Amino acid sequence: MKRCVLLAFFFATTSVFAESVRVATYNIWELTEQKVLQVDDKGIGTNRQLKGAAEIIQRVRPDILLINEIDVGNGDATTAQRFCKAYLSVSQNGQAPIEYQHIFVDEVNTGSPSGFDLDNDGKSNGPGDAWGYGKYVGQYGMAVLSRYPIDRKSIRTFRHLEWRDMPGALIPDGTNGKPEWYSEEEAKQMPLSSKSHWDIPITIEGITLHLLCSHPTPPVFDGTEDRNGRRNFDEIRLWKDYITGGKQGEYIKDDQSEQSKLSPTASFIILGDLNADPTKDPAPYGQPAIEQLLSHERIKANTPKLAKDKTCDFGRIDYVLPSIDFAVKESGVYAPRKNDELHRLINDRNTSSDHLLVWVDIIFTQA
Repeated sequence: MKRCVLLAFFFATTSVFAESVRVATYNIWELTEQKVLQVDDKGIGTNRQLKGAAEIIQRVRPDILLINEIDVGNGDATTAQRFCKAYLSVSQNGQAPIEYQHIFVDEVNTGSPSGFDLDNDGKSNGPGDAWGYGKYVGQYGMAVLSRYPIDRKSIRTFRHLEWRDMPGALIPDGTNGKPEWYSEEEAKQMPLSSKSHWDIPITIEGITLHLLCSHPTPPVFDGTEDRNGRRNFDEIRLWKDYITGGKQGEYIKDDQSEQSKLSPTASFIILGDLNADPTKDPAPYGQPAIEQLLSHERIKANTPKLAKDKTCDFGRIDYVLPSIDFAVKESGVYAPRKNDELHRLINDRNTSSDHLLVWVDIIFTQA
């Protein structure tokens, strides 16, 4: 299988430099409860794929890590905790164990039954009928692992924000010339987020870092109505509107029904598997979906040296995008070349994942 080339990469055998913090995102292919439960009689993880993913994490050693595609049930952190205990806290091939004292997990829309026939296949109980595609509640969820304390009282989540609440939403509900796909009743209840969108504040060296985490639906697996492509575009647009603020963000309400937009002076990082490539994706809605962020004035889009780097076979779809107030010390995609012994870790999804880990070292001083 063809894999991507490493453009900016080095090993971190200890924690990152004292003046910088390493933030990473990693879609670990189907990190399920069933897999983390594969342990020996000492409780040490034995699943080959998760051992490989854990070794990569131990080699890169992020201080803050967003995991995509992890089981979360009804907001249950058990799978994340077990992965930390059975895999990350155990040396993998001689690497130093890594500990995360702080974990955040919450409910997602994947697998959550809608009661409607959302994929129009004549049934209403399939994975395509959930509010976000999933065979069971909490499949393909998210988890944040952090060495730094999470300000849990200030977390904002946007799982329930309705798609129609976004002005000019692309939802295919038959209005304003859009394709007719969702019925009036379906469209009234359809959430924008296929999983969830999270604003997680973490305070480091007196500065609050807002982690803006999400995993938009892939813009494929649909028909000419482009329901998934439309949703992907608007899921990414939510972050654009959130960081732009002003009138553009007035419609945004969090899951506590409070109007929410990011302060114009806030420091943030947008991260996750955004399922959007800047060059391969079409631009039927004015621009490729990810360009809404890459061209944003508050985002340091040329960071890291990843603009041409692939993060999975499809292309560049995993991102760690800092706000412009951060200086970047180093950055990269974990992708050892084929002639490197460590290429064994990314050979295919069964050796770690079908995505690559992406990381950025940010400096906590004014750029």
